[in-house]
Amino acid sequence: MKFFASIVIFTFLGLNFAEGQKFGYIDTNFILSKMPEYAKAQSEIDQLSSGWQKEVEDMSKNVEALYSTLKAEEVLLTDEMKNERLEAIHKKEAEAKEYQRKVFGFGGLFFLKKQELIKPLQDKVWDAVEKVAKQNRLAIIFDKSSELVMIYTDPRHDYTDFVLEELGLGDPNDKIK
Repeated sequence: MKFFASIVIFTFLGLNFAEGQKFGYIDTNFILSKMPEYAKAQSEIDQLSSGWQKEVEDMSKNVEALYSTLKAEEVLLTDEMKNERLEAIHKKEAEAKEYQRKVFGFGGLFFLKKQELIKPLQDKVWDAVEKVAKQNRLAIIFDKSSELVMIYTDPRHDYTDFVLEELGLGDPNDKIK
């Protein structure tokens, strides 16, 4: 009798634990692509980035031109003049590398501008995800667009459309695949 009662108790408890956690997944890249604000921010970031990249390339070309000029005039220069020019070239080269680090390095202008423009949009998505998770009593939501590899996903667990709807971007005729 005790054996039978313990089996019933463990079965009942086991079923409750198995049913306790629900999960779903979303595709943040798809969600962000549906946000007009994101496209505008991305366009601004791309424009700034290409401008900064051109400046870095111009500085590098300038350094290369100085090396070429030095090589062409090397036979006419004294050792002291050659060393002075090399010093000036190295200084320009260091300035170019420092500028590149200042713009594209961690905490650089590119990073800060991207954070300034994209972070509020991501926060908006995360707030919508949190609401959808609470409404659907989900314990875990995965993002299939991030580095988490999802070999197979059952579409019934896809909550991307719910998040789009929460953001006011839902279009019933435009389902993700």
